Amino acid sequence: MSHDHNSAGASHGNVKQYSIGFIVSVLLTIVPFYMVMNADDFSRGSIVATIAITAIAQVLVQLVFFLHMNSSSEQRWNVIAFIYTIMTIAVLLIGSVWIMNYLHSNMMI
Repeated sequence: MSHDHNSAGASHGNVKQYSIGFIVSVLLTIVPFYMVMNADDFSRGSIVATIAITAIAQVLVQLVFFLHMNSSSEQRWNVIAFIYTIMTIAVLLIGSVWIMNYLHSNMMI
């Protein structure tokens, strides 16, 4: 009985991929931190936009470099499950805000 470790369905990264992911993650953390620490030099809107953009980029870096999520056939179900999770969270958040807004407008009559 031979064990083929490459057919296990999980793609593992190498040191180069982990290093690149780590460096990009650190940069995506330092940039908004620097902007917040020097808030007098930047407008509030640019700080908020930078935090939002780097947060989204940070999630994508984590998914690609550390969780090895890509468009390969081995990862297809993981990607589908991730998209389903994001859609479920979005429906819950948007629905909750919608309901709270509706209740608020009815309470103010």
